[in-house]
Amino acid sequence: MISVTKLLGGPSFYGDRLRYADTSAKTQQGTSAGQGPVVVWNATKTCNLECVHCYADATKSKFANELSTNEAIALIDDLATFNVPALLMSGGEPLVRPDILDLATYAIQEKKIRVTFSTNGTLINEKVAKRLADIGVTYCGISIDGAEADHDRMRARAGAFKDAVRGIRNCRAAGIRVGVRFTVTSENAPDLDSIFRLVEDEDIGRLCIYHLVYSGRGAYLSGIDLPSEEKRVFMDKLLNQVDRWNLEKREVEVMTVDNHADGPFIYLWLMQRDEMRAENALRLITSNGGNRSGMAIAAIDSFGLVHPDQFTQTHTLGSIRERKFSQIWSDHRVGLLDGLRNRKEKLKGRCGTCRWIPVCNGNFRARAEAATGDYWESDPGCYLRDSEIAAVAV
Repeated sequence: MISVTKLLGGPSFYGDRLRYADTSAKTQQGTSAGQGPVVVWNATKTCNLECVHCYADATKSKFANELSTNEAIALIDDLATFNVPALLMSGGEPLVRPDILDLATYAIQEKKIRVTFSTNGTLINEKVAKRLADIGVTYCGISIDGAEADHDRMRARAGAFKDAVRGIRNCRAAGIRVGVRFTVTSENAPDLDSIFRLVEDEDIGRLCIYHLVYSGRGAYLSGIDLPSEEKRVFMDKLLNQVDRWNLEKREVEVMTVDNHADGPFIYLWLMQRDEMRAENALRLITSNGGNRSGMAIAAIDSFGLVHPDQFTQTHTLGSIRERKFSQIWSDHRVGLLDGLRNRKEKLKGRCGTCRWIPVCNGNFRARAEAATGDYWESDPGCYLRDSEIAAVAV
């Protein structure tokens, strides 16, 4: 994740202490010494919606052999011992899992793990919002795919937009910080202004812009990814809006996710406007180090299989039913983990010769593999021009 707000000189927020820690304090895994990764737990593959771009390929069906309550408790115990900084409960739709709030309560109140939710928001009524607040959940990311018509089409259900906005309002009323999660495609990119209005009208504290990853059902959607030049136009519009919000002292944290080409783009954008801010941005993205799949981010699916990130479901590192997550994550003999932690020599094509490797780290491997069949090939999501990645001193 890249904090556009902070790179443009705006305020700092909670996650910035993890993203922009001193590089010298990080281990080979990309985390601070004595600390595990942020863990995304896809708690169930079941969902009450069937979104066309779902990376988890979730459906309304129930799935056999998902982790039991006792297995989930054992996982939480291990994560606490491993000192993970945060546990993100996702899905499918995590709130369709009957024991999910009890598990969140255990993680927060008994094990002192920071728990957040990634949800479509449609199931967050007033009662659920109050329960989330009472057990100590401080943040929910709720997906909005654009204006109402586009959102309902992508979520494959009429009324999904209204229900999601109702969920946002219920969270806000309960005192829970809300983030809007917007996955951009060529079909909904024109809706960005409506997303800005929603953030302002609903007084939302966080906006996360997700670049499309060709994973799950999204694997079939590479054709609706924004072309590179259109991504540049989109990013220019986003940066101008964040600059305005920063000048207005509006407390909105704007993030971009799943495309570390955004960091160099922001630096180059600032170099044309404010060299001092540009140099500060370069310092921050260098300390971040780029993509952290298999390093500071991990994913565990609903069946207990461990993956380098939530989009790389095609590669399994191990099963928590066979040994603890902490043991899997710490085992240098797990080939893909070792590869990701020493990936620079493996990168091919544009990624292999790019000047921005120290601040991008090869971008998103899942997208490269989905597009080319080769995990280490160039990431097609990179929209930087050849002249901008040429091997010259940064």
